[in-house]
Amino acid sequence: MTKLNPYLAFKGTCEEAFIFYKSVFGSEFLFVGRFKDMPENPACPINESEKEKIMHISLPITNETVLYGCDSLQSFENSTTVGNNISLSVETDSMEEATRIFNGLSAGGNITMPLDKTFWDAYYGMFTDKFGINWMVNYDLSKTKS
Repeated sequence: MTKLNPYLAFKGTCEEAFIFYKSVFGSEFLFVGRFKDMPENPACPINESEKEKIMHISLPITNETVLYGCDSLQSFENSTTVGNNISLSVETDSMEEATRIFNGLSAGGNITMPLDKTFWDAYYGMFTDKFGINWMVNYDLSKTKS
C-alpha cells in the first residue's frame, strides 16, 4: 500500500524540533542519521560545523503515519524558507510504482534529484510539481532482498 507522509526541513533546528515532537507524541525515533554518516562526496562537501546536523530523522505518529525531517545546510545553499520547508513523501511497494508516481507527478515540474538507487538502500527522487508542491518518492530496496 502506498503511504503519504509529511517531510519537514529546518535551518539547523531539526533535532530540537523532533525532540519536542517526540515529547508530545510519545513515540520513539525509528531512525536518526547525521550528515557525518553520509559517504564523502567532493561535489557536495559538508562543513565540519554541520556534520552533526540531521540528514534524516523519522518519528512514528500513528501506525500509518511517520513524520520525517532534516536540516538544510549552508553547504547545500540552505535554500529552505517558510513555505518550501514541507514536502510530501510517497512510500511505494515497488520500484515500478515509484517510477510511475515519480514520472506522473513530476511532469511539467522541476526535478531536483532524479529517481535513482541511493547509498541508504532506497530508490529515491525529489521534485517540485508544476503547482509548486515539493515531493519525494521512495521505495525501500531492502524489501526486494527479503
